[in-house]
Amino acid sequence: MKKQSAAHKKIFVLDTSVILYDHNAFNNFQEHDVAIPIQVLEELDNMKSGNETRNAEARNFIRLIDKMSVDQLINEWIPLIGSKTGRFKVVIDSKTKHLDAELVFGNNKIDHRILNAALSIKQEYPLSKVILVSKDICLRLKAKSLDLNAEDYETGKVKNVDELYSGMAVITKVPQAYIDRLKEEGSNGVGSLDIPYEAANLFYILKTGRKVTPTWFDSKSRQLYPVETRSVFNISPRNHEQAFAIHALLNNEIKLVTIQGKAGTGKTLLALAAALEQRKDYRQIFVTRPIVALSNKDLGFLPGDIKSKIDPYMAPIWDNLKFIKEQFNSDPKVQSRIDDFVNTEKIVITPLAYIRGRTLTKIFFIVDEAQNLTPHEVKTIISRAGEHTKIIFTGDIYQIDTPYLDAESNGLSYLIENARNHPLYAHITLEKGERSELANLANDLL
Repeated sequence: MKKQSAAHKKIFVLDTSVILYDHNAFNNFQEHDVAIPIQVLEELDNMKSGNETRNAEARNFIRLIDKMSVDQLINEWIPLIGSKTGRFKVVIDSKTKHLDAELVFGNNKIDHRILNAALSIKQEYPLSKVILVSKDICLRLKAKSLDLNAEDYETGKVKNVDELYSGMAVITKVPQAYIDRLKEEGSNGVGSLDIPYEAANLFYILKTGRKVTPTWFDSKSRQLYPVETRSVFNISPRNHEQAFAIHALLNNEIKLVTIQGKAGTGKTLLALAAALEQRKDYRQIFVTRPIVALSNKDLGFLPGDIKSKIDPYMAPIWDNLKFIKEQFNSDPKVQSRIDDFVNTEKIVITPLAYIRGRTLTKIFFIVDEAQNLTPHEVKTIISRAGEHTKIIFTGDIYQIDTPYLDAESNGLSYLIENARNHPLYAHITLEKGERSELANLANDLL
């Protein structure tokens, strides 16, 4: 009877990578059954200690399972919380009649025992469609080679990432009279223009013949305003996209900014220069990035003190700060003041893990390499914002170093896709590389 009761449902078997991506994942399969191989619990037990997000995800999942299993055994189907039909249980791997993943792929990996757990479920419930859900591409391929259905975890993924919101649009054939009034009065309504897309804080390039006018659309007043080419801390924009980014970074009404672009487009440099330009408006400037350690090992595996451990990961940020200092070679006092900002912790450059858990009040907070974060991590960071705090996420969604993330499932893409209509948010995609002609050659041709 138990086997027959599951026949009308799909049975999803979740591996560890899914839980570390979203600890609440099994609640997204409400009408179906969800199985967790017992090896997943063992892996989560090994990951529960630490201050990384994956450690928090492991702890949260363990607590959820404990809450669900009060006075119940979890090796039998139990109802999912909040579901009328979905159920959950932990399964132990066993050798099936026809297939043994450990015999095929080797017995030195837990992944192969997870495959055996899914295969045993498939054998026990032949009338149900059993699907292994994993963020691990190789594990999915191995499952499919064993005639086992396998899928990526789709929740939080952004579809058509190549058409991701860019934060700007171009309007052609704009009447010269409209431009004249815009420049004369400082703003103009959009009634007479064919606006292709009206998002909050969207940037427009107005074209009149060969002339272009960069503008910003304020969704509150429904007015277009000219965007001036403005330098920040001696860093001047080299194209309209960078001017748009600076405008968003300096706008006090915009509390959340994302800047997406390939290497050399100036994402981190502009954010850091804008932070220094507004240093008097904020208590501190935090510049951080997630650390993706070699072979997923913790920083403790590296030699030396904590500074020696993190400096290699923070080097790109220090390089940008050094470049800003070089813009003041003729003014040693400003250079000395920048050094003082670091020494007195007006500027704090540190890995993201060392900032988690803090309340960010009156902070200019820059998160570099944000494409290496999960959607849940991005949400957690933003939820830490206190009064008068501004958060900047920069990154390139096509250059991801974190296992199990891609251009569609990373936190930066998720944020850009879901926040674009909020009046506190602005985004700009930087397309043109400004590092050097040689760097552009690499990006364009190789």
